[in-house]
Amino acid sequence: MTPTAFRLPGLLAMAAPPAQATSPWIQLLPFALVIGIFYFLILLPMKRRQKKVDEFLAALKVGDRVVTTGGIVGSVTRVSDEGLQLQIAPNVRIDVVRTAVVGYQGQPPVADQSA
Repeated sequence: MTPTAFRLPGLLAMAAPPAQATSPWIQLLPFALVIGIFYFLILLPMKRRQKKVDEFLAALKVGDRVVTTGGIVGSVTRVSDEGLQLQIAPNVRIDVVRTAVVGYQGQPPVADQSA
């Protein structure tokens, strides 16, 4: 006999057992875990941050000293649904949209400037 004749039955003996049917719920478990991790690590903190920004923008009132995304510092002189009017110098007023305001002057930004 050749040496390969002895190896062949050994290889067949090491073959995987016949496949057993697994529950589809067990197959979906890793996907559910990934979605859960994605929600708690990414989506939930984003929702909290956006809620904080929305509350800040809704609370702006006349007289607040604010900073815009462009770095303009001014005092709020008029508030409307669409935007704000800022006084940036004596007799110089500009209109800006609410989302351009990132925070109060002298405080860390409330809104994320990278968005």
